[in-house]
Amino acid sequence: MSPALIARPHVELGRHPVSLEDLMADMARQHADLPRLAAYLRTARSTGVLTRYFTRPLDSATVAGNASFQERNRAAYDDALELSLRAVPRALENAGLELADIDCVITSHTTSWTAPSLDIDLVQALGRDGLRPDISRIPLGSQGCAGGAQALALAHEHIAAHPGAHVLIVVAECLSAATYNPVDTSRESMIYKVLFGDSAAACVVSGREAEGAEGAEGGGPRFRIDDTWQYALPGSLTVYEGRLDTYGLHFDSTREATRAIGRTAPALRAWLDEAGAPSTLDFCVVHAGGPAILNSAAEALHTGSESGPDGAEHGRTGPLRHSWDSLEQYGNLGGASVLDVLRRSFDEPEPGHRGVLLGFGPGFAISGCMLSSV
Repeated sequence: MSPALIARPHVELGRHPVSLEDLMADMARQHADLPRLAAYLRTARSTGVLTRYFTRPLDSATVAGNASFQERNRAAYDDALELSLRAVPRALENAGLELADIDCVITSHTTSWTAPSLDIDLVQALGRDGLRPDISRIPLGSQGCAGGAQALALAHEHIAAHPGAHVLIVVAECLSAATYNPVDTSRESMIYKVLFGDSAAACVVSGREAEGAEGAEGGGPRFRIDDTWQYALPGSLTVYEGRLDTYGLHFDSTREATRAIGRTAPALRAWLDEAGAPSTLDFCVVHAGGPAILNSAAEALHTGSESGPDGAEHGRTGPLRHSWDSLEQYGNLGGASVLDVLRRSFDEPEPGHRGVLLGFGPGFAISGCMLSSV
């Protein structure tokens, strides 16, 4: 079988860093009359996200302002496309490839709706620089935070069907236009305002070796996808969901969200056993969704206690340390998050080490990849 080798991802962030204190002050100003505001802000502060990056300033109309749905939708898409076009050349450089070498592009983008979608825009824009018009395209439009993991799983499947193919993955989300909306005042909404950041991540998955795949962002091993897994938790349609109204796109969740990973743990462990995972994983690449997500994932993966960046040494040195660092420094990047965690993981595993990559998406759905360092 043709191998599915992942070159180091590249991540492009929004141009505007926004501190936790900036957000706290703006939320206190906008929602001064909200009952239980102080309690909501304390909860939001506990996310551990110190900085996140927005594509537009905090005080812009499509972030903290009263822009229409149409304006927010357009801004989210235009900015996602711009970030994607910045990320792709660096990802190709890391893979030692040119645009003309790419056989398939897989895109994931959830924070706006357009037709044509991101895959077509990329083919048109990058076609001037060598991307072929006859490549295969797999656009994902509602995967949310599972987008990066799902794209990797689909790349593995594409290479199995087309041995030797080179697959370009692009995941772009401008969450500030969706989650930082002044009409959203629930406890969960206040957490989301602090939690999310804007980015695009790109990487190449190859079915054959390429020259110069050490990449401009450093050498180290590459990762091979050995197996993939998908699981949709029964009865979980409203655990995480998107909602459209005249004000824009909103993300909602229930309190069951904090228990969803635990409910999938038996199925996850069964897959890991079937895939031949070691009893103690050598590394874990887990979507940096928030402290509750990471602690639940650590418990499900039997990695031991994970306390996160505030505290405790294990959060800095344990198997999920790159996820905690990504969360603290960039926030939850949606589907791009797991690719940022993967990027951070490239320098460490020894050849032959085995680990798992997991993304968690709406409905509560999991996409997973069993990885080996090669």
